[in-house]
Amino acid sequence: MELKKNQEILLTIEDLTKEGEGLGKYQGFPLFVKDTVIGDRARVAITKLKKNYGYARLVEIVEASHDRVTPPCPVARQCGGCKIQQLSYEKQKEFKWNQVANCLKRIGGFSDIEEKMEPIYAMEEPWHYRNKAQYPVGLDKEGNVIAGFYAGRTHSIIPNTNCLIQAKVNKEILDVILPYLQKNHIPPYDEKNHTGLVRHILTRIGFTTGEIMVCLILNGTKKDLKNLPELLASLQQLPGMTSIIVNTNEEKTNKILGSVCETLWGQDYIEDYIGNVKYQIGPLSFYQVNPAQTKVLYSKALEYAALEGEETVWDLYCGIGTISLFLAQKAKQVYGVEIIKEAIDDARRNAALNHMDNVTFFVGKAEEIVPAQYEKTGVHPDVIVVDPPRKGCEASLLHTMTAMAPKRIVYVSCDPATLARDCRILCEEGYEIRKVAVVDQFAHTGHVETVVGLHRKDM
Repeated sequence: MELKKNQEILLTIEDLTKEGEGLGKYQGFPLFVKDTVIGDRARVAITKLKKNYGYARLVEIVEASHDRVTPPCPVARQCGGCKIQQLSYEKQKEFKWNQVANCLKRIGGFSDIEEKMEPIYAMEEPWHYRNKAQYPVGLDKEGNVIAGFYAGRTHSIIPNTNCLIQAKVNKEILDVILPYLQKNHIPPYDEKNHTGLVRHILTRIGFTTGEIMVCLILNGTKKDLKNLPELLASLQQLPGMTSIIVNTNEEKTNKILGSVCETLWGQDYIEDYIGNVKYQIGPLSFYQVNPAQTKVLYSKALEYAALEGEETVWDLYCGIGTISLFLAQKAKQVYGVEIIKEAIDDARRNAALNHMDNVTFFVGKAEEIVPAQYEKTGVHPDVIVVDPPRKGCEASLLHTMTAMAPKRIVYVSCDPATLARDCRILCEEGYEIRKVAVVDQFAHTGHVETVVGLHRKDM
C-alpha cells in the first residue's frame, strides 16, 4: 500500500531517535512521529514523505506505552524544548544509556562496550535544573505582551513564564518585566518587519551563589526603554538580583545576542561555582547550563585523567576554562585551546580569580594550535582532554593527538555518534577504551553527555 500525505494510519512505536522523536515502521517503511514513546500504539497522519522515510504527526494514542507519563508542563507538546517529557524518567535514563552503547557498538565497532560502561549518572531532581534561559518576546492575538519558547521548528512563541526545567525565579523575573512592557507600551520585536524593541529576555542564575542576572536584548538601546528606573527598581526587589544589563542587537538575524552590552545596574557579571572552582559569567559567556550535573561530568573527566600532580595536560576546545581549571587542581601544568577569543578572555580571568598560575590558554583552532605547539616544543603531554562541539574532532587533530602519545585521552562528548567515530580512530592508532560514563545533563530532552577514558595500549 502506497502512503500519501495526510493519510491516517495505525503505527506501533519501536524506538526513539537521538532527538527524542518516536520511530515506527509501516510495512517496513520508517516514520518519525514527535510526541510518541516506545511501546505506543498510535493513530498518526502523514505529513512528509521522502524516498526512504517519512514524518507523521500524532493524532491520538490508541494504546499507551506502559512507560508513558502525563507531562506536568501544560504546553509540553506545543513547545520545542522537552521532546521526551512524556517518557518516564526511569525510561529516559535507559534510553540515553542505550543510545551511547548502540553508537559505540554500531559506529565505533566496540562489541564489548557494555562491560566498560558505568550505570548512568542521572539527576537527583530532573526539574528546574537550567541556570540560563532565553525567552523570545512577542504579542498574542489580543495585543498582550508575551514571552515563552518557540514551537518546534518555528518562530511561533508558545507563552510560558513557568517552564519546569528552568530556575523557579524566572517566573518572578518575567512577572516584573512583562507588565512593565505592557504598561509602558514598549513594543516587542517583530522579526518579519524588523520593527519593535525587545527581542529576548535572558536570565542567568548562580545556583551556588544565588546571584541573578537579567539581560534585555534590544533592537535599539536603553534610551528606547520608557520609565526605565521603574523597571530597575522592581527588579532590584528580587532577592539575589546582582546584574541588570541591556544587549543591543539591531541586525536581521536569528542570532540572539549582539556584541554590545551595557550594565544598567549592579555588576557586569554574576559568579558561580562548579565544585571548588569559581567562575565569572557575563551575558556572552559560555557556561554549562546544569551546574549540578556539570560537576558530575567534570569529576568523571578528572577521575579518568588519573592525575597525580606531576602531569602536563592539554584541554582542547576548552571554552571559558571550565574543565581546564578542574584539571589544574591536580595537574602540574594545563594548556587550554579555544577558537573563540572572548571565551579565552573569560578563561584567563577565571584562572586569575582562582589563583591558578599553572594554566596557559591559546586562541585558535585546536587542529592548528596543537600541531604547531607540538612541533615547536616537542612536549609530550601525559593526558589530553578533548570536549569538541557536536561535529566531533577533525581527523588531523586526532592523528596529532595520537602522535603526541599521551598516556591517557579523556573524551567528553555531547554527541554519541561522533564520539563513536572518533574513538574508533583513536583505537585504531594505539588506544583502547577503559571506561565510559553516561551523564544526563538535560532531562526530558534527547541530549546526553558522555565521558570516555582511553589508555595507550602499550601501557
